[in-house]
Amino acid sequence: MGMVASILQVENMISLIAAIAVFATIMTLAMPVLQKDDLNSRMKSVAIEREKLRAQRRARLAEEKQKGSLKHQTGGRMQQIVEKLNLRKALVDESAGTKLTQAGYRKPSHMTIFLFAKVASPIIVLILAIIYVFFISATERPFMARVLISMGAGFVGLYLPNMMLKNKIGKRQQSITRAWPDSLDLLLICVESGMSLEASLKKVSTEIGLQSSALAEEFTLTVAELSYLQERRQAHENLATRTGLEIVKAVTMALIQAERYGTPLASALRSLSRESRDMRMAEAEKKAAALPPKLTVPMILFFLPVLFGVILGPAIINSMEAFK
Repeated sequence: MGMVASILQVENMISLIAAIAVFATIMTLAMPVLQKDDLNSRMKSVAIEREKLRAQRRARLAEEKQKGSLKHQTGGRMQQIVEKLNLRKALVDESAGTKLTQAGYRKPSHMTIFLFAKVASPIIVLILAIIYVFFISATERPFMARVLISMGAGFVGLYLPNMMLKNKIGKRQQSITRAWPDSLDLLLICVESGMSLEASLKKVSTEIGLQSSALAEEFTLTVAELSYLQERRQAHENLATRTGLEIVKAVTMALIQAERYGTPLASALRSLSRESRDMRMAEAEKKAAALPPKLTVPMILFFLPVLFGVILGPAIINSMEAFK
């Protein structure tokens, strides 16, 4: 107690604070002198890490090259089957190439793989269904029922590639739609700062890549097409075609009109960005409004029985004990 009382005295407290301040000042002045310059060691570690990354990159490229050669051979076999069966004339329509482009598949080999999948998918699904229904399933069914189930599975396999392609297009369009208002804001900032349209699109594609890789890819392709196509209008129309979205088509029309008639692009981008945000908010409100009806059936099936059990369970237990 005496030691604590002596420490709490005013003179001792002032001396202690002064000693701490002097010690902190000395350490502050001495730290730069005593600190070891480890720049060389850090640069050496960075160089070692760079060499490791280069070695990993070379190994990855070699592996991709090997896979690419195998994929090329597989694609050649698929192409031979497609050409022998003349599937391009039988199955390809005007919208098939556009749908593949909207899904992000632009190579000529993608069309070959898609056509091969449309032929092979029902056969594979039918064989798997026959194996399961006739040999694996333990449920006793009539022979005609098994045949009908197998044929139904094969019919589903016929539309399976189209369903997967449609799902891919929907996911890609959803990614572009979510990032589109932000990309318009960035494009507006770049245009108002005096950058050209190509430089603005290139900058926006770099910045928006983390939010939507699909949109960054489309902007990069648009920049490339603006560089080598004879008509810039065609590059903008190709962007609208590749995405298949009305909001993108509206912006491309504004870009075409701005280049043709010399109208100010910044005001058009500002209004279109506002409309895109309003549309995104309206879509979110629509989904929120549709949520209660969707939750009605799960609540009736899962929540209410549990709630009744929690509320009525103790009363039922007490009643049973009272009757005993």
